Amino acid sequence: MSKNWRPATQLVHGGTLRSQYGETSEAIFLTQGFVYENSEAAEARFKGETDGFIYARYGSPTNDMFEKRMCMLEGAEDARATASGMAAVSAAILCQVKAGDHIVAARALFGSCRWVVETLAPKYGVECTLVDGRDLANWEKAIRPNTKVFFLESPTNPTLEVIDIAGVARLADQVGAKLVVDNVFATPLFQKPLELGAHVVVYSATKHIDGQGRCLGGVVLSSKEWIDENLHDYFRHTGPAMSPFNAWTLLKGIETLPLRVRQQTDNARRIADFLAEQPQVARVLYPGRKDHPQSDIIAKQMSGGSTLVAFELKGGKEAAFALQDALEIVSISNNLGDAKSLITHPATTTHKNLSDEARAELGISAGTVRLSAGIEDGDDLIEDFAQALRGVKA
Repeated sequence: MSKNWRPATQLVHGGTLRSQYGETSEAIFLTQGFVYENSEAAEARFKGETDGFIYARYGSPTNDMFEKRMCMLEGAEDARATASGMAAVSAAILCQVKAGDHIVAARALFGSCRWVVETLAPKYGVECTLVDGRDLANWEKAIRPNTKVFFLESPTNPTLEVIDIAGVARLADQVGAKLVVDNVFATPLFQKPLELGAHVVVYSATKHIDGQGRCLGGVVLSSKEWIDENLHDYFRHTGPAMSPFNAWTLLKGIETLPLRVRQQTDNARRIADFLAEQPQVARVLYPGRKDHPQSDIIAKQMSGGSTLVAFELKGGKEAAFALQDALEIVSISNNLGDAKSLITHPATTTHKNLSDEARAELGISAGTVRLSAGIEDGDDLIEDFAQALRGVKA
């Protein structure tokens, strides 16, 4: 297969394996185990002397196709598909640390990601320092002799802050640490963390990659050396493997990723511009707008905006709830990256477990709302927001 294929072609044909029947659509291999021709063949496969599958918890033909397709898109050497996005995040971080090690993470993280580094890792003797990731000086000040992992998401959830990935990667290289980047909000179409110097990339495939609200999934991508040395045994023995059925579903979803993301991004940009002109809205945060606080970094590391829009209503929680309840097309849901437009109130959903002080540090107020733009007609979405805002006080 040609590695020079452009993304839209890679996502239809990359990594495809066909059985002896020559099927057009990828086959689902719903099997737990695999049969060997003889005892010697089984021994050779377990020794790693011959290629082939051993057990579905380790890998399967369907999962292998999904992993290879993601590698082509991301520019990674190897990948492991996991049961969910959080399984991918947990595996990517925990597989490479031990008691006495130290993690530096951006404080602007999805709630469950923050729990892994701030609450779970310390239970096993791994220290964590959270920093305001927007300033490289904060990363540098947090480094200790035992720092092994840097972790960030960019753009961040839910306020769409952008972090200088290349800058953080340089700091990680200086101290021999590994930078893990959660690239969900940018999608692999708009940002390539490995090209910017990151060592590991993680995705919740539940989001844009499926993009139709059907299944959970995640993926960890890196060099073959890093996966062999760190993730391989962790993955085999702790069992976060993706179901082959979900891998097949994600293969079908990823075929249309460029088409969906293009429409979603166009809708998000138009809605952001519309909201910025409304008297009920205090501020709009969108990576495609010139007034974004990190627009200079965006220009360097992102090739497109985002399918997400964050905005703040002047009337706080009451205004946010009134807007959400009045929308007719846009559904209230904490998911994102779906073909359907979805909206959520982070302070009472995805980030409700954070303290008031922690939410304030992240820029999440009672009036903060996060929109995930879908693929509907953009004019219909703007008209929906217009009618819903009529019931919100300025």
